[in-house]
Amino acid sequence: MTFDSNAPKPFARSSSQRMVGGVCGGIAEYFGVDANLVRAGAVLAAFVTGGTAALVYLALWMLLPA
Repeated sequence: MTFDSNAPKPFARSSSQRMVGGVCGGIAEYFGVDANLVRAGAVLAAFVTGGTAALVYLALWMLLPA
């Protein structure tokens, strides 16, 4: 009996693509996109949502493993 090594990647903060908390870097590494695009999207989302996206960022910073 053999098992494929198709285990899902862990969703965690980045240790290499870190500016503030590593949340945007972790999202970028997970989805395979540029971290600067994710950061720009997070800033844009923070303005569009009136700060709700910033609260989500803070929550992810506290909840995601490093």
